[in-house]
Amino acid sequence: MQFPIPLLPLSVEIETKEVLLQLNRANKALAELKGIAQTIPNEIILINTLILQEAKDSSAVENIVTSHDELYKAGMDVENNSVSVATKEVLDYAHALQFGFELIRKNRFLTLNNIIEIQQILEKNIAGFRKVPGTTLKNQFGTIIYTTPQDKIEIEILMKNLERYINDNSICNLDPLLKMAIIHHQFKSIHPFYDGNGRTGRIINILYLVLNELLDLPILYLSRHIISNKSQYYQLLQEVRVSNNWEKWILFVLQGVEEIALQTIVLVKKIVFLMQEFKVMIRNILKKSYSHELLNNLFSHPYTKVEHIIKVVGVSRITATAYLEKLVAANILVKIKSGRTNYYLNLPLIKLLLHASENKSIVPK
Repeated sequence: MQFPIPLLPLSVEIETKEVLLQLNRANKALAELKGIAQTIPNEIILINTLILQEAKDSSAVENIVTSHDELYKAGMDVENNSVSVATKEVLDYAHALQFGFELIRKNRFLTLNNIIEIQQILEKNIAGFRKVPGTTLKNQFGTIIYTTPQDKIEIEILMKNLERYINDNSICNLDPLLKMAIIHHQFKSIHPFYDGNGRTGRIINILYLVLNELLDLPILYLSRHIISNKSQYYQLLQEVRVSNNWEKWILFVLQGVEEIALQTIVLVKKIVFLMQEFKVMIRNILKKSYSHELLNNLFSHPYTKVEHIIKVVGVSRITATAYLEKLVAANILVKIKSGRTNYYLNLPLIKLLLHASENKSIVPK
């Protein structure tokens, strides 16, 4: 089934009463998240921990599944040969997201070349936009439900139009959250790459929020909302194509923004509180040897190693090992051995992140 893809901006009415009401709630939650994120003393803590969570959830949408244990052990070492293929793909996603964030922060725009670079990091190929016809989308029964644009010229025209819509606010005065919902649908419908369209599209969502200063850091991840409502997500994507029903789709996205923002607010508050507890405990154990760098490392890397402490604290191996062993003896960290490597686990932080990922007990009733 082939449906025409309109150029942006849309000529249909988007700002219905229901959409505007939900838009207000989503923006309010997002603004609170932006503010609460500033209470974390080191932004790397949120970027490192939450990017890995998003990478895991977004990859799970595409049935790429890894364990938290392997993910934390691997860290950002995507070249480690002992890491499973699935974990490498999740880490590639985290790398692509961080790469995109650094581009947005530096340049304040998102070009087609940037999007292609992000997809190349994800898929480890340089194929670029589709040039050969034949790509279709099928349901779980193998029935074709949507035929993507087949002509490479049409794909290029649609993507150039999308690039302008992303970066030039003068052509459309819609609220950025409404535009994000439209951009995501447009990108998914164009399906410009042979592989990696879903994950690339979800990265664009996050980057667009930062581009429009709705967030300072890439910490609002809709992948969890999509996983929890996967069938509805694909149903609403198709419903827009078939009946031009944008309202339900936009409400779905806005509800996801509000829901995940509220969950992340609670998570960030819990991380801040836990950091304060750790700070007091570590000071009591290490006395004058305490350092902010050590504390930040334990929250940037839920599974840390002696080598990490040597690097970030600037101490010898003997001293770094002594620090970590004292914290293990005081039941602040948990030590495990994997192969020849000792890992020191910030177990309370790991539990917080696991509960957030599983959507358990993170939003007050």
